Amino acid sequence: MVNRGQIWGTVAGATGAAATGVAVGVAARKHSKIAAERRRLATQLAEGPPEPGRTPVSESSSVTADDGVRLSCEEIEAPSGNAVLTVVLVHGFALDRRTWHFQRRSLPALNDPAIRVVLYDQRSHGRSERAPKESCTIEQLGHDLDAVVRALAPEGPLVLMGHSMGGMTIMALAEQHPALFAERVAGVALVSTSAGEVGSAGLSGTLLSRHNPLTRGVGLLARLQPKLVEGVRKVAGDVIWAITRNFAYGDRNVEPWLVDLVDEMISANAVDALTDFVDTVGSHDRLAALPALSTCEVLVAAGDADRVIPVSHSDVIAAELPEATLVRFEGVGHLPMLEQPGRMDEALADLLRRSVARSAPNGLRRRA
Repeated sequence: MVNRGQIWGTVAGATGAAATGVAVGVAARKHSKIAAERRRLATQLAEGPPEPGRTPVSESSSVTADDGVRLSCEEIEAPSGNAVLTVVLVHGFALDRRTWHFQRRSLPALNDPAIRVVLYDQRSHGRSERAPKESCTIEQLGHDLDAVVRALAPEGPLVLMGHSMGGMTIMALAEQHPALFAERVAGVALVSTSAGEVGSAGLSGTLLSRHNPLTRGVGLLARLQPKLVEGVRKVAGDVIWAITRNFAYGDRNVEPWLVDLVDEMISANAVDALTDFVDTVGSHDRLAALPALSTCEVLVAAGDADRVIPVSHSDVIAAELPEATLVRFEGVGHLPMLEQPGRMDEALADLLRRSVARSAPNGLRRRA
């Protein structure tokens, strides 16, 4: 995914090149062509509703992480008030909780089962507080998720749903607190994520390398000359919009507002805040943490056209968890919950029903 200056590393590449003058030249040559394409798509879809629709009433809150960083949160109660599960939605790198745009509407509307939803922005993302670079690790993200659970869902069964780096966050929590999964976590959804070797294939292969001077240079430049980098974002806006579409979605004719949504999420984050996470994503290795999920109902889902984290990473996770349900979205990119929300909602609803059965007193019992 890429946006006005950096998107999961692609933006890092685009911004870095632009900062050196290369991408600026590219932007100048391609701007009119891409802008015309954006207008064409917008016109083509003009008869459809441009707005995604109303969202349920939510309550904003914040949770303080164990190191003092404030995490921006949101809670949505079940309309009936009789939720049997709490679902915690965890977004990925360079995004924010708007990643779950459709699910924050569809999940609370379920009657069977009735659930409450908790969403939050990861540290240095979205509306959460900017964190020190040394704390921008997946290990710390696992601790942050634990803090959110303790504060906003201290009792009752849980279902944790994570996309991309959000899935890695759930694995970190499982590594740190396996008893939580045996005792309270009834279900887990791992969407477009990886248990390790993120840099072995796909977009991440070179951009997340510790030895990539471009990625390192972008982070340094963003710290020393933030106005320059942000200026490059604006100059290369249409070019990066096109890159975002190509890496976030499998369908090149995806509705423009969905590309805009991703573009806006990435634009809201400072470039150097994003590059703070490059090392931790690139070195992520939690294959050994997966057995802790064997006591849960597990959904592993990914698009087979994902150019950021190839679907083969989901195959590895499913192989380690043979009782997991593996769902492959044909022709879909890195954001199946936005690109194919109906199919994703069906898979998530099935996971929730199985999780209720597992957590019920007379249902399937998990081993402590």
